[in-house]
Amino acid sequence: MALLDVQGITKRFGGLVAVNDFSLSVDRGHIVALIGPNGAGKTTAFNVIAGFYKPNDGKVFFDGVEITGLRPDQVCKLGLSRTFQVVRPFGSISVLDNVMVGAYARTSDTRVAREKAEEALEFFGMQKFSGSTASGLPIASRKRLEIARALATGPKMMLLDEAMAGLRPAEADEVIAMVRKMSEEKGIAILLVEHVMKVVMSLSERIAVLHHGEKIAEGNPSDVVQDKQVIDAYLGEANVTS
Repeated sequence: MALLDVQGITKRFGGLVAVNDFSLSVDRGHIVALIGPNGAGKTTAFNVIAGFYKPNDGKVFFDGVEITGLRPDQVCKLGLSRTFQVVRPFGSISVLDNVMVGAYARTSDTRVAREKAEEALEFFGMQKFSGSTASGLPIASRKRLEIARALATGPKMMLLDEAMAGLRPAEADEVIAMVRKMSEEKGIAILLVEHVMKVVMSLSERIAVLHHGEKIAEGNPSDVVQDKQVIDAYLGEANVTS
């Protein structure tokens, strides 16, 4: 049984259909990418899965439990966490306290929350920033902080929304290695939205492509990037042949 099972979700905003009859499954420990042009509906799909939006149609199941319409905090407590495209740490408090906020999603014990936060910071090599104010971090460290906070919730699965956006190639390579390590060592399933195809191709076991809110392709990376519909709608010939 898939860990995440999205069944025919549709989300409308007035007369705009942002996501139309979208289905996707992610198995335990697997990494799946959701790609497509800007405005394709990727983040809307994430928001439906994570409980920020209630779908007009369709259902979402996580670990055998229907989570359609649950609040984000309820979804998180079941083991499904997410990051955001625009990182917004609590700038006036320390990096450690920021990550503890994530840990409090699963515990009310301050000692346990601190332990979970320290473990997450160590995993991402951010112990040296523990006492620093989050507002002073450079963008690469803010991206790591965002993922570390999600990791501190103790997830079975993580939704990563453009976690590599704005990073230099070397910084992106470091985050790629950390995401792969989360999957391999902690068994965390990953569903990622990403425009950087180097990230998508190096991490993903499967790719789904959205265009105008509808899934136009799904399969292994090497096949999907050669799909004519995907090339025409998103990649372009230059990106495939270069």
